Amino acid sequence: MSATPTARPDSRPGRIMSGEMAEQPAVLRRILEEGAPRIRETAERIAARAPRFVLLTARGTSDNAALYAKYLVEVLWGKPCGLTSMSTTTAYGARQDLRDVLVITVSQSGGSPDLVASTEAARAAGAITLAVTNNAGSRLAAVSEFHIDVLAGPEKALPATKTYTAELLALYLLVEGLRGGDGAAAKVLPDLARGVLERQGEVRALAARYRFAERMVLTSRGFGYPTAKEAALKLMETSYIPALSYSGADLLHGPLAMVDNISPVIAIVIEGRGGEALQPVLERLRGRGADLVVIGAQSEVDRACAGFALPTGGVAEEVQPILEILPLQMLAYEVTIARGQDPDAPRALAKVTETR
Repeated sequence: MSATPTARPDSRPGRIMSGEMAEQPAVLRRILEEGAPRIRETAERIAARAPRFVLLTARGTSDNAALYAKYLVEVLWGKPCGLTSMSTTTAYGARQDLRDVLVITVSQSGGSPDLVASTEAARAAGAITLAVTNNAGSRLAAVSEFHIDVLAGPEKALPATKTYTAELLALYLLVEGLRGGDGAAAKVLPDLARGVLERQGEVRALAARYRFAERMVLTSRGFGYPTAKEAALKLMETSYIPALSYSGADLLHGPLAMVDNISPVIAIVIEGRGGEALQPVLERLRGRGADLVVIGAQSEVDRACAGFALPTGGVAEEVQPILEILPLQMLAYEVTIARGQDPDAPRALAKVTETR
């Protein structure tokens, strides 16, 4: 009698990252259906305290989500907002007057000691503290006065994908609640996200351009700028390609000199004021003969060397970043696979980075 074959676990490179990218439409829907009421309640309680301004604290991928939140706070809520330097507290022992200041700490794991320490210091200095995490049982959640769970579920791949888009949506709903909005612009996102993720073949073809790239430049403006930073991070941590991200305005102040006709440039062209502000930068890039790829509207893709058209027609500018990052996550995955590497296991990285 022959033995029954034993099923082998799937060990394909990138299978975990690929699976977690595919979960994103369901995660977005879960936040809208289950998380939104709790986020609104938290936002209303904080708004009743009338914070004077907002400070955001984060590292890595969550820092890019925090930058997105900075645009939301300043553009939609009309409050001044800044990104903190944790070392002023953790290394230098500085103590600020944070009375009536909302301090939002964004972290997937909620486990990094410097995030916990700076949040404890902020609360002791009189701040209203809010943790936005994917771990309700984390130390960060425990030391914060308020907490929002982004409901992404366990994330095992080292490159964060579903937790990033979950953070973006949770932060959007938070700011909408703080300003008394209804967050209705986000309702279209789960279905649109599913459609984008089904176009992996297009991204795979695009990835062939970058298999042997030695350097990449990513640029955008406005709400798209955090997307450029997050996409650059994903490319670096998975494929090890040096990827430089710039605001389009900053790109013109010097770094444009390094762009030539063999330098790959990815421009995230948001539909709205951010995309309009990027137009002079796109013209300069075309004038330099850059290998320009556009992530954005079909009309912009048609004018570039290549690109990926997003279904953002009629989608509010402030929620487009949740769709914009999806093809760029897939691009990082496909480039890494094409280079013979495993995006699930970037070298020298750990899922929880413990900085102090």
